[in-house]
Amino acid sequence: MPPSTIDASPQKYRIASIPGDGIGLEVIDAGIQVLEKLASVLGQFELEFDHIEWSSAYYKKYGKYIPDDGLATLKKYDAIYFGSVGAPDVPDHISLWGLRLAICQTLQQYANVRPTKVLRGINSPLKDCPPGALDWIIIRENSEGEYAGHGGRTHVGQPWEVATEVSIFTRHAITRLMRFAFSTALTRPRRKLTIVTKSNAQRYGLVLWDEVAAVVAKDFPTVTWDKMLVDAMTTRMVLRPSSLDVIVATNLHADILSDLAASLAGSIGIAPTSNLDPTRENPSMFEPIHGSAFDIAGQGVANPIGAFWTAAEMLRWLGHEEAAEKLLTCVENVCEMGIKTRDLGGSAGTTEVTEAVCREIEKVLG
Repeated sequence: MPPSTIDASPQKYRIASIPGDGIGLEVIDAGIQVLEKLASVLGQFELEFDHIEWSSAYYKKYGKYIPDDGLATLKKYDAIYFGSVGAPDVPDHISLWGLRLAICQTLQQYANVRPTKVLRGINSPLKDCPPGALDWIIIRENSEGEYAGHGGRTHVGQPWEVATEVSIFTRHAITRLMRFAFSTALTRPRRKLTIVTKSNAQRYGLVLWDEVAAVVAKDFPTVTWDKMLVDAMTTRMVLRPSSLDVIVATNLHADILSDLAASLAGSIGIAPTSNLDPTRENPSMFEPIHGSAFDIAGQGVANPIGAFWTAAEMLRWLGHEEAAEKLLTCVENVCEMGIKTRDLGGSAGTTEVTEAVCREIEKVLG
């Protein structure tokens, strides 16, 4: 192709921004500022954000979190940048199922990926755990399991009331997740995978989980894998963090373990999540894991690093690996300068951290 006909214009992406509730509004705004600065400085891509008002305020006004055509609308985007959902005056099961799970399950975002590591400039509460000693990817089944939504209540309000919460495990869903987990382990230098289970007590669903894992493992002979009961896994994460690399677990188990992991890395305020449809038939959704945190909402003190790291993972998924790494480098540089929010032992506010990261992007990459 003659040079004059090569299209050198930046690739454009449409991003659905759903800040949601609480500090979600503050950190997603901060994340967009950083992403726009990065895009402007690098000149390799353009991001067009459409702001969507689905939230608990929307629910209280309209009686639903998502309009009838909402999920079809989301399919038009390249990615979704999500803040948080949850409000003190709305029951948590209403808000979670009404917004976040409605998106994840309908759009087949079956792989929830949560990278965890000790960033430069952030101290782990663990003794002798410098950057590099704790560097994990936790993969959570995101479509069924303990959060399948099957069950019910009878004789409500009576002394003999009964509630059931049925976990659903299918060979299809376990197989696709295990293949994703083993494939992820292949991309890492150690090629190591730990499969979390509780099949000693959960003798049907998690015995199937173990059996499918063993079958899938045969297709990945260069990946070293082991199996760990979830309760023993908590102690291993604390006492031997360097023994772990990629971790795969059920919906509930990984939900809990990833919060522990974030705290071991310094704060839940730094942790990112990718809700992926590995087939790419639907847009994937990216969110910090910290929740709406109404106790600090509106005070300007929320930690935006989780939103920044989430933004980097979104760029990675869109094919901009180098840009993602450059963004994380700038974030770590700012942490090393001591510009950190109070959950990390600093005194900076959301705006101060955001402005510092934007300045670092300009300085390092401009």
